[in-house]
Amino acid sequence: MLGLLFLCVVVIWGTTWFAIHVQVGVTVPGTAIFWRFLIASAAMGAWLFLSGRLRPVAWRTHLWLAPMGACMFSCNFLAIYASETYLASGTVSVIFSVATLFNTLNQWLFFRLRPSARSLAGGCIAIGGVACLTGLGGVGGISQTGAALALTGTFLFSCGNILSRRVAMAGVDLPNTVFRGMLWGCAVLGLFQVIRGESLAGSTDPAWIAALLYLALPGSVVAFLAYLHLVHRIGADRAAYTTILSPVVALLISILFEGTQWTSGMTLGVGLVLLGNLVTFARMNPESFRSFLHKRTKKL
Repeated sequence: MLGLLFLCVVVIWGTTWFAIHVQVGVTVPGTAIFWRFLIASAAMGAWLFLSGRLRPVAWRTHLWLAPMGACMFSCNFLAIYASETYLASGTVSVIFSVATLFNTLNQWLFFRLRPSARSLAGGCIAIGGVACLTGLGGVGGISQTGAALALTGTFLFSCGNILSRRVAMAGVDLPNTVFRGMLWGCAVLGLFQVIRGESLAGSTDPAWIAALLYLALPGSVVAFLAYLHLVHRIGADRAAYTTILSPVVALLISILFEGTQWTSGMTLGVGLVLLGNLVTFARMNPESFRSFLHKRTKKL
């Protein structure tokens, strides 16, 4: 079961980066994201209602759901979509994998879960990789503005992970958490668009619509449920295993369809970021990891 969840997240999230690339430049990011999560929340709400799983949520819990929705379903994506105006989608996906470090640090900060030395070492290696990607090491790199936007979106996403665990502690199940979070994300984006005086009208471009539907349904409903299920079952740091493999999928797509041209700094940076993730999650030997998965699977 856990293996299928991992595969689901890796494949879907590995391909959503290119779908975002398809939408960038056709409409402003806020409009694309608003429609993405409006459709996703409508699909999620309909499923919950028809299956009899829609549950009321105490108003106090919305004090956690609102910032969770803003972090996971709106503000983070505003930064991510903006970053893809500067960077290839595969490169953004690699930077996004630094969520492993942010998750570890946020769990330390908010839940007092002290990170291991290996996790900290892996995080430092990943940071070095981002530095190489941006050319800070003296070799050709990518746009530093784009990298900063991607890192901002990644950090906000990590904060949303932590907030989702707080919502779970209040007794709200995953589907209802995601549904309410998406609604809050839409509300935040709608207000943002109104304040900026930007239209919420989408595009009639077939490619934009196809990307929207893919991002809204598999990319949001299916993948987010699978990912958050992993977060609550095995913790935010271990759930971020998925970010080791999904960038590889995204990079291959980026090379094939976006004509990404690699520099030595980018190659070194990508390698270090992925190595940092591997170091972070190599704290268990293979036998221990198999035993861990077996125990968790029995609980599902």
